[in-house]
Amino acid sequence: MKVLVAIDSFKGSLTSLQAGNAVKNAILRVDENARVLVKPLADGGEGTAEALAFGLNVQTVKLTVNGPLLRPTEAKYIILKDTNTAVMEMAAAAGITLVSDEERNPLNTTTYGVGEIIKDAVKRGCNKFIVGIGGSATNDGGVGMLTALGFEFLDKDKKPIAFGAKGLKDLCSIKTDHVIPELEKCSFTVACDVTNPLCGKNGCSAVFAPQKGGTPDMIIKMDEWLNKYAKAVKNVFPKANPDIHGAGAAGGLGFAFMSFTNATLKPGIDIVISETGIENEIKNSDIVVTGEGKLDAQSIMGKAPVGIAKLAKKYGKKVVAFAGCVSADAEICNEHGIDAFFPILREVTSLDKALDSDYASHNLEAAAYQTFRLIYKIKV
Repeated sequence: MKVLVAIDSFKGSLTSLQAGNAVKNAILRVDENARVLVKPLADGGEGTAEALAFGLNVQTVKLTVNGPLLRPTEAKYIILKDTNTAVMEMAAAAGITLVSDEERNPLNTTTYGVGEIIKDAVKRGCNKFIVGIGGSATNDGGVGMLTALGFEFLDKDKKPIAFGAKGLKDLCSIKTDHVIPELEKCSFTVACDVTNPLCGKNGCSAVFAPQKGGTPDMIIKMDEWLNKYAKAVKNVFPKANPDIHGAGAAGGLGFAFMSFTNATLKPGIDIVISETGIENEIKNSDIVVTGEGKLDAQSIMGKAPVGIAKLAKKYGKKVVAFAGCVSADAEICNEHGIDAFFPILREVTSLDKALDSDYASHNLEAAAYQTFRLIYKIKV
């Protein structure tokens, strides 16, 4: 039997490869002659760079940048040497995991470090970029990133505005005189899995800012400031459209990419599928195994497991999924290519223990072992 295992990370617990190898171990315990291929999987958030670089000729670059609160933060990105493409995750410099619960406040957090990573890659000769923008701590409209690249955002006194969303309230003009010249020749493919506009009831402030520490009062103000920002951008770049799908991604970073750079926003899973050749591996498999930390109704909205399942159904393959937990509405995933899914927890436990990587790996392997015992019994 040929099995392809492509599981997204169990965030805070297992990486994509750790999860995949736990399932592989289980299958080989059932049938030591099974051919099991593990491929890393991501949908634009954590693990995207790893998934895109797996098995390729790459250079890993580490550098110190300003984190979301302007503290020195070690970040890394990958250069695909054969195509001179830089693959990075904005969360490496401006991710919510870099900010403690007590410090989460979108008025203060900035994307400046994301621009520093891009600038570093440009200096190394990269002019193609794949950027995952999931998991942000920010709501600054991408102004921090753009500032690092040389754009100037000025107040009424022609002085730079403050970092973070709070700076947008003072924005009066935008200057492009000192933008790094190489940016004009750069192209960006941005992994974006949300369709939210920049502003309004479905905008980034209303929908995503609460999880970043935004209060109701903050949300109203930030939405007003982002509206003002969008009008200022449109004066400089007439193509700017705050209502375009994905403009509200990563606190407006999607809008920044689309307005200020040569960028295309695509679902993260589509980018991973097209860049990694995973479709051919699915085509040549008997069973496909996928999964993620949590399966629920939102999993059908561009999440990696359903993306893999839909592709598997193109070739008539059976799909099994595993998850750390599943919600009551997860059965909708059965209508989108996942034939059966299984939560891996085996006993009542604390969240900390459930997230422990050794414990989670053991539970995942045990669930996969029992599942494939049944599959082999039926097969025989």
